[in-house]
Amino acid sequence: MIYFISGAELVFVFFIILLVFGADKVPDIARTLGKGMRQVRNATEDIKEEIQKSAEKQGLDTKQIEHDIKEIKDEVEDIAGSVKRNS
Repeated sequence: MIYFISGAELVFVFFIILLVFGADKVPDIARTLGKGMRQVRNATEDIKEEIQKSAEKQGLDTKQIEHDIKEIKDEVEDIAGSVKRNS
């Protein structure tokens, strides 16, 4: 289940952050969060590349596996969608 945050909720969270940390600390917090998110993204890409390299060394066709997984995912979503519509 995916939860979305509305604009009003974002404003409320920003207001609380502003009250707790003060206006002078918010840019530093945002910069730190940005750096952290970039590090996580880079680490994720590195892990993905290592898995692909390992699979290729083993002689696995990663493109075919990705295609098969996408087909299965689409089929499951179709089935789940029809079950949700019937509920």
